[in-house]
Amino acid sequence: MSAQQRGGNTEDGVAVQPWTEAFAAQDPEAFAAAFAEDVVLEASGLRVPVTGREDVARVMGAASGIYESLVFTHETASGTRRYLEWEATALGGVALSGCTILTTGDDGRIVRAVIQHRPLDGLLAFSAELGRRLAGVVAPVHFHPAG
Repeated sequence: MSAQQRGGNTEDGVAVQPWTEAFAAQDPEAFAAAFAEDVVLEASGLRVPVTGREDVARVMGAASGIYESLVFTHETASGTRRYLEWEATALGGVALSGCTILTTGDDGRIVRAVIQHRPLDGLLAFSAELGRRLAGVVAPVHFHPAG
């Protein structure tokens, strides 16, 4: 059964968890609840990492709002790391794919998130749009310049 048939954003075999629920909510507060205070976000769409619960939650809230659809398709875990593959559309129907690696601390909160997007043109457009949405909120040094 597909994620849409089940009414969510996870395919069979992918656990519903705070990360997937935050994407569905597209809400910075939902992301913040899943993060440790000193969380680090590294992503192919970021020129430099974003650190700290508040800024990472702002970035993820804005990023989740860019997606027109996003479904987590596969998952595996090893120790404190969880690997989630996903398929998405954004920016007027641009197809994106990727993998997210989440590392959790002893309390179960996310201490590090690594997000990889592909293809490159979609990634660059996504990063530039994210920078536009976060202008004046998060330093522009983090994003690909709009052009």
